[in-house]
Amino acid sequence: MSTDHTHIRPWRHIERRKSRQIMVGAVPVGGDAPITVQTMTNTLTHDVAATVAQIKACEAAGVDIVRVSCPDVESSLALKEITKQVNVPIVADIHFHYKRGIEAAQNGAACLRINPGNIGSDERVRDVIKAAKDYNCSIRIGVNAGSLERELLEKYGEPCPDAMVESGLRHIKILQDHDFHNFKISCKASDVFMAVSAYQMLADQCDCPIHLGITEAGGLRTGTVKSSIGMGNLLWAGIGDTIRVSLSADPVEEVKVGFEMLKSLGLRHRGVNVIACPSCARQQFDVIKTVETIENRLAHITTPMTISVIGCVVNGPGEALMTDIGFTGGGKGVHQVYVGGKTAHRLREGDETIVDHLVKMVEDKAAEIESAKKVA
Repeated sequence: MSTDHTHIRPWRHIERRKSRQIMVGAVPVGGDAPITVQTMTNTLTHDVAATVAQIKACEAAGVDIVRVSCPDVESSLALKEITKQVNVPIVADIHFHYKRGIEAAQNGAACLRINPGNIGSDERVRDVIKAAKDYNCSIRIGVNAGSLERELLEKYGEPCPDAMVESGLRHIKILQDHDFHNFKISCKASDVFMAVSAYQMLADQCDCPIHLGITEAGGLRTGTVKSSIGMGNLLWAGIGDTIRVSLSADPVEEVKVGFEMLKSLGLRHRGVNVIACPSCARQQFDVIKTVETIENRLAHITTPMTISVIGCVVNGPGEALMTDIGFTGGGKGVHQVYVGGKTAHRLREGDETIVDHLVKMVEDKAAEIESAKKVA
């Protein structure tokens, strides 16, 4: 049973903003390409072993693009070894040192995160753009409310959406004046209202791919909530071609939250979507512990699939109608299992644990789906 009902339910369809497409390494961004999920390492970039290990952990979580900071020559030179050992394109985070941008392009970066107006003379800008062209490197213009140009702060009195967009358009013009068009742009702020407003204004004034993010969003819980409100608002409106959830947490968590955000809006499906009740006195098994364990045990599954785990029969059968596999708690330790929305069999506690039973069903179903794909 397919659980993708968007083709018959227009109110679930999101019309994405039309943007031109660029390439970040082998990954397309913008146009009709899937919205990509990014993160950023927090290791010392010149510590190649630690940085590669963190990138590989993010790759296992499904990340599409990873950014690393290049604050010094050791870091930009380390990219040569890092890019050899990973499978995703690497974005080099450059701020004011134009030579780091040139070195990063030469050493394998697929993209430079840089504001061309901040790196000095026109000659320096030309040198960085030439390096990007020579090594087939894209550029991300990264506007941030916390680091706006002094003259814009004087003009507007404080960071605001108008100042951010003006900054972004300035940087766009610099690249376009140098006949460089392989770029995307972000317009981040830690204030949700400011960021959303800036992105909305920017989306109306350019056709380049947009990188979404609420910067310095906070820890895992706070940052997830803020990012979901701000980025969710924009994604729902069709704005955004690539995203990074900025959390004071393990980069792997950023990747997981990013995919959950896209999954909840039907914009991209990866892995198992677990529909679960919050539990109450009607529950016939420990829902919270069961769901937590199931999510951990199924983290390795990449096949798109939806399962429901409901503690009692009030909503269980109804939720099961819309899922690939459903589980509903029943009385006297006998629970109902559904497959494709239809009753399949019962599970009596003691025969097999709920977690083991559902995990095996999901793994078998995923293997069946993947096998069918290969045949097709």
